[in-house]
Amino acid sequence: MKKIACLGLGAWGYCLASLLASKKDHQVVCWTTKPHLAQQLTATREHPLFPGHRSTGEMQFTTDMAYALDRADVIVESVTSAGIRPVFEHARSLTLPICPIVITSKGIEQDTGKILPDVVVEVLGKEFHPLIGCLSGPSFAQEVIRELPTSVVGSGYTMDVIQKTCELFTTSSFRVYPNTDLLGVVFGGALKNVIAIACGIAEGLGLGSSCRAALMTRGLHEIRKLAIACQCKPETLYGLSGMGDLCLTCSSPMSRNFRFGMQLAQGQSIQEAQNNIGMVVEGAYTCVSVLQLSKNKSIPMPISEAVYKIVYEAMPPIEAVQTLMQRTIKEEHL
Repeated sequence: MKKIACLGLGAWGYCLASLLASKKDHQVVCWTTKPHLAQQLTATREHPLFPGHRSTGEMQFTTDMAYALDRADVIVESVTSAGIRPVFEHARSLTLPICPIVITSKGIEQDTGKILPDVVVEVLGKEFHPLIGCLSGPSFAQEVIRELPTSVVGSGYTMDVIQKTCELFTTSSFRVYPNTDLLGVVFGGALKNVIAIACGIAEGLGLGSSCRAALMTRGLHEIRKLAIACQCKPETLYGLSGMGDLCLTCSSPMSRNFRFGMQLAQGQSIQEAQNNIGMVVEGAYTCVSVLQLSKNKSIPMPISEAVYKIVYEAMPPIEAVQTLMQRTIKEEHL
């Protein structure tokens, strides 16, 4: 039986752990920093974010990372962009098995501009570079856990890890396509969260479906320009981890980034919106990284900049919209 150590028990982390445990040849040990959550899951097998759903298969829940990592065959990360560095610094201080590490969080580290797989390599050492994979694409935990049909991509620095990632997660309802462009996969998954906040703001202001379609299209254009400047393959941004994920998160209140934008537009403060959602809003973190990268690469990203100004400089959302609409019109280059 293959032992899988899952780091992080938020909605997505628990969803993936449950999916993996449903495959009968997997023993899944889940690590969290929250003792109460570990105790509740041990007693009930029911996560508070998924009332009525009880996980099946071989699952354990612990706050002891050393126990979770001990003799693991695979490590699956599902923490946060901001938390990934300290979590793997903790892991490095323990006896860390030499095994594939699959990153499932979506973001870019602030200040360094590093994608999350590179953050892990920097923390753990270059010998872990060929062992890093990632899972990304259009997927809501609320739907995946109900075994609704979902398609995502698995990527990595080596074909061996890409294939193992796809095999590990694929089920009859969860389809994982291989993609060798890890950088493009990660960029698409991270940057779409910023555009989702913009679309949520438009929805909260009642600006209509045409406005949302424009934001998604021009947002994808922004993402593509920056991704190419950072050496991604442009075609990756038109796949599941780019356009697919963008379409999903920009059009549904199930997306916490979209919901966050809606609440900002309706007059809630940043803190109130964060508290109401009750989970980390990755787009709010990533928009800082995006602006830092865009300035470094001299790539104009007006939608992302507008989101940054609303979130961090208290610009009224309607003023940000007016600023975007008053920009000089240029020929549409795709």
